[in-house]
Amino acid sequence: MVSLDKAVIARIMKAGEKFEILVDPEKALELKRGKEVKMEDVLAAREIYSDVGKGLRAPQEKLNRVFGTNNAEQIARKIIFDGELQLTTEQRRKMVEDRRKQIAGIISRQGLNPQTGAPHPIERVLNAMEQAKVQISGEKGAEEQVEDALEKIQRIIPIRFEKVILAIRIPTAYAARSVSVVRSFGKLQKEEWGNDGSYLAQIEIPAGMQPEIFDKLNSITKGEVEVKILNRSK
Repeated sequence: MVSLDKAVIARIMKAGEKFEILVDPEKALELKRGKEVKMEDVLAAREIYSDVGKGLRAPQEKLNRVFGTNNAEQIARKIIFDGELQLTTEQRRKMVEDRRKQIAGIISRQGLNPQTGAPHPIERVLNAMEQAKVQISGEKGAEEQVEDALEKIQRIIPIRFEKVILAIRIPTAYAARSVSVVRSFGKLQKEEWGNDGSYLAQIEIPAGMQPEIFDKLNSITKGEVEVKILNRSK
């Protein structure tokens, strides 16, 4: 269940009646955008209220009449999808700031500076977003807003999204511990085990993630990993 301290009101007016629930704002927005979210992670209380502030629960007969059911989860979903979240100014500000950092993180991980071939640090991306006056919505997902942000900051810093295909060879001693790491970083195109027990793989990843995967695999293998760039593509 969601902490009541974190919860906000989601409200709907239906058939001339007001219905309210207490929800986690982020999880409710994720659910509204179509993401699979457990209702136990969304609801702070499995109650449908006519007035949360007064602690007034909506009568069961009213729920049946208006929604055709008194199942709290089903009704809560309808309120979230068709109603509105009652966020405070501070909550909206925080959601926008969190979304801004998520967008900058995606751009930093997936993009690179074509002049140097290296990714831009998140702080540089954030500064460029501020200079370009990129408008961020706290209610839209980060992925939905990346393209617009990227288009605007390209006027400030040189950046493009590029993918690379890496050929990776992990020595026998570290192979078993490295397989899940390699698979988690990108799209696995090919993998096999060498006759000596070494692990070989080809994966496609955003170019900006190269330092991250290099650091991770070097740490696991004590610097004995072999990585070669096979191809680059936009």
